[in-house]
Amino acid sequence: MTTAVILFAHGARDPEWARPLRQVQAVLSEAQPATHYALCFLEFMSPDLQQAAAECIAAGATRIVVVPLFIAQGGHLKRELPEMLAQLRSTWPQAEFTLTGPVGEHALVIQAMAGAVREMAGT
Repeated sequence: MTTAVILFAHGARDPEWARPLRQVQAVLSEAQPATHYALCFLEFMSPDLQQAAAECIAAGATRIVVVPLFIAQGGHLKRELPEMLAQLRSTWPQAEFTLTGPVGEHALVIQAMAGAVREMAGT
């Protein structure tokens, strides 16, 4: 089973907004070149989730893990994303789609943000 990871972000009208997310994708891809990492956006930017899934399937993925690059779970992740995943499962029934929680709720990220705040505030 070949695994791919989709990094799912909100998107913004300003293209510079995505720069740190593209850096995350690059770090992951460099560290694990055998795993396909795709970055996609809910709105304003492309590719979207459907396009990213198609990219992963074309790369040979049979298991796709969707990791929301959101700070916390809100309406987009509670309502819209599950509906979008249902559509992906219908389009590609041969692939397994898994959804994780938002990266911002992971203990490592919470600790990293707290450390960054302390450093930035000088406390």
